[in-house]
Amino acid sequence: MISKKTIWALFLLCVSTQAFAQDPNAQKFAEEINVKKAKKHLTILASDKFEGRETGKAGAEKAAKYIAKEFKKLKLTAPVNGSYFQDVPLVETSFDVTSFTANGKSLSMGKEFLFSGSGDAKSIDASEIVFIGYGIGAENYDDLKNTDIAGKVVLLINKGEPMSNGVSAISKSSKASDWSTSRFKRLQYVMSKSPSLILAVSPDVSAALQSYSPRSGRLTIKKETKAAVSNRTASAAVVSITPDVANQILKNSGKNYEDLKSAIDNSGTPQSQVLKSQISMNYGPVNKDVRSVNVLGYLEGSDLKDELVVYSAHYDHIGLTTDGGADKVNNGADDDGSGTTGVLSIARAYAKAKKAGHGPRRSVLFLMVTGEEKGLLGSEYYASNPVFPMANTVTNLNIDMIGRTGELYKGTADSANYCYLIGSDKLSTDLHKISENANAVYTKMKIDYKYNDPNDPERIYYRSDHYNFAKNGVPIVFYFNGVHEDYHKPGDEVSKINFDLLTKRAQLVYYTGWDLLNRDKRPVVDVKNDMPATR
Repeated sequence: MISKKTIWALFLLCVSTQAFAQDPNAQKFAEEINVKKAKKHLTILASDKFEGRETGKAGAEKAAKYIAKEFKKLKLTAPVNGSYFQDVPLVETSFDVTSFTANGKSLSMGKEFLFSGSGDAKSIDASEIVFIGYGIGAENYDDLKNTDIAGKVVLLINKGEPMSNGVSAISKSSKASDWSTSRFKRLQYVMSKSPSLILAVSPDVSAALQSYSPRSGRLTIKKETKAAVSNRTASAAVVSITPDVANQILKNSGKNYEDLKSAIDNSGTPQSQVLKSQISMNYGPVNKDVRSVNVLGYLEGSDLKDELVVYSAHYDHIGLTTDGGADKVNNGADDDGSGTTGVLSIARAYAKAKKAGHGPRRSVLFLMVTGEEKGLLGSEYYASNPVFPMANTVTNLNIDMIGRTGELYKGTADSANYCYLIGSDKLSTDLHKISENANAVYTKMKIDYKYNDPNDPERIYYRSDHYNFAKNGVPIVFYFNGVHEDYHKPGDEVSKINFDLLTKRAQLVYYTGWDLLNRDKRPVVDVKNDMPATR
């Protein structure tokens, strides 16, 4: 007779086998996610030829065309009216100074001054300026006491604080106050007094002008309609100038910058005063349309084809460097060439499975988005303009950086066998269980939920494209290797990718999706998200 102990052991074995049963078809086609094919894709996508794949630039366009070509090879459906491309209308807004003259002399942006501003177009003509010393408003020293600067052009010393014989007029000691050590305190204080323009003088501006390079404007999704009148109250623009340019501005006043500064330092008292100066400036926003695309490949399911799982990654990166270094290209091999490569490999696995008669029950969308580095723009546009209804989207599995070992795992026993997962439990208990089970059955990696904590200061949950699905109620899982020393630097090269680790992580994503695509019921949205509602 079999003992009760033996019967119980057999029962547990049976339950365990059912709970952790492997699907031989899933395993067979997972072999398509391999090092050889991953190297092929990533070596191309993260090459110098693609120039860092910056949104709106030629390199990103090349990457989009490469991805579409690969989708076509796999015989995936082009779901955007017969195209693999979903146009994402963007606008680049830069702030431009069209003219700046001081006492009749024309000054050039990037040669004689730097500029920071926002808001609507503005024209300034002034016959006098207000010198406000260091622009400090401390308890025992106040440059603006009894001085109204609202609507005025002001000139301030934007470095240090009044010091006499090594003693600060603010701290009354040899130690500088936070008016000196804080980068923005004095400018924020002066802005709160509503001047029309701030001329900020510092000897440090000379070095900044030497390394000046025009910056790209800010990219946003183009809106169909815009308010006729802006209701924003823009802060005063800041013009950063050298002491020599300050003296050109002071030319008509009979004063010079050095004497004005010395008078404050020697006396320890404010020397604010109105001075003659003819200042004219015109500036404002300049908008330029930018073309970019999301790249979509679609694989139709069978009996549950109206529902779909979205695999996503962003193919863009940050483009070329501007710091004058020898390596000009931010190749973005890990960020997010690795995720793009992962999705391409997963797409191949499903295409092969369907060809062999083992296609998924639900449909699959392979979504490569643009503009992640510019503020999750491509995924935001897709979420607002979905090609397939968001209500029918079962889950988004998003991959962003899976090819390296993050700094917290360097030198550890799990350095080549871990993955950070974020968001799996935020909307659905079902999804979290499915995710955990896929790893337990197939990949057996260490799963780290560090960044899943609502209080984690890195706020990774908000920093990749899954966020735009989650905020629309679609359950998500985000796969991530953690930051490393080459994050957003030219050193993010293919030579530093661990392809074994990349493919194993991609297989985890694939196995999780395989379950989601073939189970009878979609994961139920049954959790109140504990993450803060906004980024």
